[in-house]
Amino acid sequence: IGVMLVLILAVPRDDSNRVQAVDYKEIAAQAASEAPSVLLVPTIPVDWYSNGARFRSSAQDGVASWYASFVGPQNEFIAMTQGFDVNQTWLQIQLEANKLTGEITLGDKSWKIYESTKSNTPAKSKDFLMVLEYANNAVLVYGVAPRQQLNDFAEQLSLQIETD
Repeated sequence: IGVMLVLILAVPRDDSNRVQAVDYKEIAAQAASEAPSVLLVPTIPVDWYSNGARFRSSAQDGVASWYASFVGPQNEFIAMTQGFDVNQTWLQIQLEANKLTGEITLGDKSWKIYESTKSNTPAKSKDFLMVLEYANNAVLVYGVAPRQQLNDFAEQLSLQIETD
């Protein structure tokens, strides 16, 4: 038993974050030539990192999409999905079983608010979604973070749409 204890205590362990940050801006730049429209690429606070980013062509479900997700210093999570030439079926799949509960204007754009019909503990990333439909496209912002952070993130995307 003593030898086992020494081996267990002596073996080095990696206590670092096992989720590797990804360069979402580089992934967006690489995907830009495939995208049917301009990809929305947010700027995140210096203490946040992206833990996922991918572009999917329309071949899989008929709608091309850009996804990026971000993690904050307090384990906040914010994600976005931008769909191109969306249809109502694609949008309903993204919304899961969430119900329209309101609207908010951010950057002169009207975002629809969708919330889960059931209470989840802990909260799930799509319990609260913000959806902006524009020019046959849509962008969804969702996550587990304070509402103000989600609003700020969505507003930044609204401003990118205005300038693109």
